[in-house]
Amino acid sequence: MRMTRFLARLGCLTVLGLCCIFLTATGARGADLPGADSLRAAVEDLTATFGPQYPEAKQYLGRLDALVRRAESATGPQGEAIRQEFEELRREALVANPLVSGQPILYAMRKQYRGDHHNTATMFQTGEINTGSFTGGAAIKTVDVVTGEVTTLLETPEGVARDLDLGFDGRKVLFSLRHRKDDDYHLYEIDADGENLRQLTFGPGLSDIDPIYLPDGQIMFTSTREPKFCMCNRHIMGNLFTMEADGANIQQIGHSTLHEGHASVLEDGRVIYDRWEYVDRNFGDAQGVWVVNPDGTNHAVFWGNNTNSPGAVLDNRGIPGTELFIGTFSSCHDRPWGALAIVDRRKGIDGREPVVRTWPASAIDLVGKGNYDTYKKVNPKYEDPYPLSDKYFLCSRMIGKGEEVGIYLLDLFGNEILLHADAPGCYDPMPLAARPKPPGIPSRIDLTKNEGYFYVSDVYQGTGMERIERGSVKYLRVVESPEKRFWTQQAWNGSGTQAPGMAWNDFNNKRILGTVPVESDGSVYFAVPADTFVYFQLLDERGMMVQSMRSGTITRPGETAGCVGCHENRRTSVPPRDLPLAMHRGPQKLKPWYGPPRLFSYLVETQPAFDKHCVSCHDYGTEGGKTLNLAGDLGVMFNTSYVELRTRGFVQVPGAGPFTVMMPKSWGSHASSISKVLVEGHKNPEHDKNLKLDKESFDRIVTWIDINAPYYPSYASAYRNNRYGRSPLDGGQTGQLNKLTGMNLNDQNQSSQVSFTRPEVSRCLEKFTDKSDPAYREALAIIQAGQKMLAERPRADMPGFQLVDPVEIEAEAKYVQRMKVEATMRTGIADGEKVYEKEEP
Repeated sequence: MRMTRFLARLGCLTVLGLCCIFLTATGARGADLPGADSLRAAVEDLTATFGPQYPEAKQYLGRLDALVRRAESATGPQGEAIRQEFEELRREALVANPLVSGQPILYAMRKQYRGDHHNTATMFQTGEINTGSFTGGAAIKTVDVVTGEVTTLLETPEGVARDLDLGFDGRKVLFSLRHRKDDDYHLYEIDADGENLRQLTFGPGLSDIDPIYLPDGQIMFTSTREPKFCMCNRHIMGNLFTMEADGANIQQIGHSTLHEGHASVLEDGRVIYDRWEYVDRNFGDAQGVWVVNPDGTNHAVFWGNNTNSPGAVLDNRGIPGTELFIGTFSSCHDRPWGALAIVDRRKGIDGREPVVRTWPASAIDLVGKGNYDTYKKVNPKYEDPYPLSDKYFLCSRMIGKGEEVGIYLLDLFGNEILLHADAPGCYDPMPLAARPKPPGIPSRIDLTKNEGYFYVSDVYQGTGMERIERGSVKYLRVVESPEKRFWTQQAWNGSGTQAPGMAWNDFNNKRILGTVPVESDGSVYFAVPADTFVYFQLLDERGMMVQSMRSGTITRPGETAGCVGCHENRRTSVPPRDLPLAMHRGPQKLKPWYGPPRLFSYLVETQPAFDKHCVSCHDYGTEGGKTLNLAGDLGVMFNTSYVELRTRGFVQVPGAGPFTVMMPKSWGSHASSISKVLVEGHKNPEHDKNLKLDKESFDRIVTWIDINAPYYPSYASAYRNNRYGRSPLDGGQTGQLNKLTGMNLNDQNQSSQVSFTRPEVSRCLEKFTDKSDPAYREALAIIQAGQKMLAERPRADMPGFQLVDPVEIEAEAKYVQRMKVEATMRTGIADGEKVYEKEEP
């Protein structure tokens, strides 16, 4: 530990910290000295709050009055001098706040993260796509803002220390540390005096960040220990985990398909965190605030899951003694900074009304406006808010020197001053002092079980279900949205970057786990696999979807979780009613969908229904095929029928849909024009009779539509470096075929011009009238080469597909190994043992 003196002159600090005024000066007392009324209000509040602990209040107010009187007649240089005196007074009076001056302020000194794809892309993990963006040089320090004295607790010249948290007794500092670029982030703890550094987590090729102390003595953090990637790009993601204070018994408590981070304990012992996940909706506006118990039970929306702007709500902390929270309103494609905002959930869990204040003040007008990147325009940028009370806050904020941020003090009266600057930047500011410990919440999981339980009191409540005739919902379907475990360089850009291509305009693959009957009173109670990311759909008597979740949930082992209905407002009270019928019967087992749960493949699950009933008339070379070709021929990305149905308007699905709640029957099989044919039948002109599908064929088609028309079952690819990560043709072959045919097979709308199943019927060859033309023969040979390649190396939509790429084989081995470690940990915890992950050599 070393001691240094912070020598910046007070005048320099106050110039850098010129206040952003959010309260309009009113009344004669401060009209000629902007900010005077804000300072007066703060001093009076501090006097009322702290009394003798704030002894100079009278002197501050006297000096302020004198400055206001002088300002009434001052001009030119006199006015500037008065303004300078006022800034010095403001800093002196606000720093005297016992919440600020009563103890040092702890902070991390580091650079701002380099800009990357998303606000979660800050780990730059070894072996990943953005490892090269890591830059080191950091320290953990404290500052006495009265004297300017700085104490260094830890330095890492080539690494980064980040994500600080302080023990409830103020004696230990928990943080994430990466020593250098070829290392990864792991959790460490150090005494508040800089002694006794100890490493808590280990493991190569994984990142542990955002740690916090829990009231029961455990630690919660975000980790990449279940390797998964951003569905709309290629970046590593993390989930919530917990462990004992000494690093033992690590277990995963969050299983959303993307990222869970920036956890913080509320006064009632629950934990809020930001969560990025999207099921059947757009990627950019799907990062709101969620809440969970420390054991991972009862994950629930807290605020902002259906708000389009801000694109992310980060760094959230409850404000003491209130139901409000403060957080960072950020953007999808930005660093984790933006505006600060105070939100009152009593006014709603989405939209503009619950947002009661922002810094800067103008940022409040951006709520709900524009898109998921609207908050990129905010200037200056803020992050890492820390409530000192219900009126005073620390934060990190740009100081006016490029991207450098310093520690600022904000209050509700309109004051905003720079407390400390330390290049290249100060992050995670908080008082180095004890704080109240929230109550512990007893765990209610049972790790000896492999399932959990959900109940819904009344499916006709919420999200427009009140308009649906009671009794018409017959089943609830449970669908799993699996994680993305592989990525490709090439991408299909359907509503975002799919790498590899997965569906026409959505990112998810699906696994149908089964259905369960809904009781006559609208209740349902059922068992699901524990720790599995699932969502629910309501079905009518034909098995057609009435309403669908577009978010996911989990149950922990042995957990019973429930809801009133398909809720929009989770603060709505439950009307009195008798015990729902489903609760009398106990949890029901899911009925499988035509066999054991499996990843949904359009080619395997849906195409056979078209082959059986439709292709004889709707094929290449037929009249029906000109209107709608339902052949199963494999194309550059998808097969023929899939492209036809998705591009000719026969299927109505949201793909990566809107952030708003979609009403019942507004999409899916009920809204798709092909459903009328499926329900009523279709006249076959050759036989002059009405053709109707058998029940299973009907079900396979409408179910595909209702789970948002997925195509590929897996993110794995046999052709990682080829077009869309799916085409058997390499870049040279594709370029030559484009040249010969005049097509542009790099254009997604022309990707169906090739048939690798029957090369001679490929539409891109229709321009050739002379089959002896050398150009035709060469073009046909290229397509036939693709056909041969697919026969030798099937892609993920074909029977016989297997991992062949060394990168994916290695990724799968890593995933399997991590799951073995997780299973070992769980067994040990269930047996009452302590299990540690081995230290790195």
